[in-house]
Amino acid sequence: MPDLQSEAAKDFAVSAARALHEGKGFDVDVLDVRNVTLIADYFVIASGSSVRHVKGLADRVLYSPESTRKPMHVEGYQLGTWILLDYGDVVIHIFREAERSFYGLERLWGDAPTVEFS
Repeated sequence: MPDLQSEAAKDFAVSAARALHEGKGFDVDVLDVRNVTLIADYFVIASGSSVRHVKGLADRVLYSPESTRKPMHVEGYQLGTWILLDYGDVVIHIFREAERSFYGLERLWGDAPTVEFS
């Protein structure tokens, strides 16, 4: 029997990834971390070219007309170099390029399979 809650999390992660891609976010990845950590089911990771771009990408997810979900926690919005949107089962990381390269979340969670979203 399919896990409906996990399927809803995947659908939301894919929807967020598409919104980030459509907002000209680059290197957008969706990682299925269900078998790697208890933190969340999915991570969405994207990059923006500037602080303004990173904030704009976060706004696309936060204020998307398609989404009825609201984050449990938002971190880093004021600084705008790494914004974390925590939806519980989905955590969205939006980085400026330099910060993404420095922190290397894909390397840290390298055992997690990626999910296609296009």
